Amino acid sequence: MPFITDSALAELALLFNLLCATLFGGLIGLNRQLHHRPAGLRTHALTALAAALAITVIQQLQPGTADAASRVAQGVLTGIGFIGAGVIVHHERRYRVEGLTTAATIWVSSMLGLACGTGHVLTAAVGLALTLLILVLGNRLEQRLAGRGPNDDVSLTDDDKPN
Repeated sequence: MPFITDSALAELALLFNLLCATLFGGLIGLNRQLHHRPAGLRTHALTALAAALAITVIQQLQPGTADAASRVAQGVLTGIGFIGAGVIVHHERRYRVEGLTTAATIWVSSMLGLACGTGHVLTAAVGLALTLLILVLGNRLEQRLAGRGPNDDVSLTDDDKPN
């Protein structure tokens, strides 16, 4: 009767971490897609997966080296900033900036990917739950706190409002 080796268990854990990263990013992306935003399920899932892969590979190449992992995380987050910038649109005539929430969710997806890639799946799951809670309830809460009053001349708009 064959037993599962430590190496096989490690590979299964790696697979689980990558699947969780992809799923978590995909769930956030599904929310964005349902709100008809430019970055949806695929973008968020791929962002989370890429972050998880980057941190996993460096941990396999240089195990136990926190400095290398820190540099990879910094590089991932910097690169993700450029992707996030691609979904932010500035309307000069209407004095509005749109896409900030979607840009933030891309950044969060990469963080969830980094957490999953380092084996902190529970932390990532809590981050996912909080993110979805904010996305689902945040707009209603903002409206209630703001009293639904008129905006100033220059405003940042929440990209979750219906088109």
